[in-house]
Amino acid sequence: MARTQTNKTGGGKRSALQDVVTREYTIHLHKLVHGRSFKKRAPWAVKSVVDFARKSMGTTDVRLDPKLNQALWARGVKSVPHRIRVKLERKRNDDEGAKEKLFTYASHVVVTSFKGLQTAVVDAE
Repeated sequence: MARTQTNKTGGGKRSALQDVVTREYTIHLHKLVHGRSFKKRAPWAVKSVVDFARKSMGTTDVRLDPKLNQALWARGVKSVPHRIRVKLERKRNDDEGAKEKLFTYASHVVVTSFKGLQTAVVDAE
């Protein structure tokens, strides 16, 4: 089977306006913790949310809201929710001596149903 070569273009820098953005995602946790032993499911779900935020927002510094952590652990270590709606905010890091100039803050969005929900860009408040 022949491999096709992909050409990466547009590797320029983002503007300051594009740096700060807020999006809402639905994360399918059930497929991420499938096959994981019961005592490791909730910790793995937390790590999976952090990994998802790192990949989707492009920052290595990811901070979880305590309410999101409580939502993941609400039914115990074994019964992680199948899906969770998460608001990811890419923000500027104003700390002195920060390694990264941007970080991602992940918070929980309460929804009644996940039917028909897609990724949405949230306007800055």
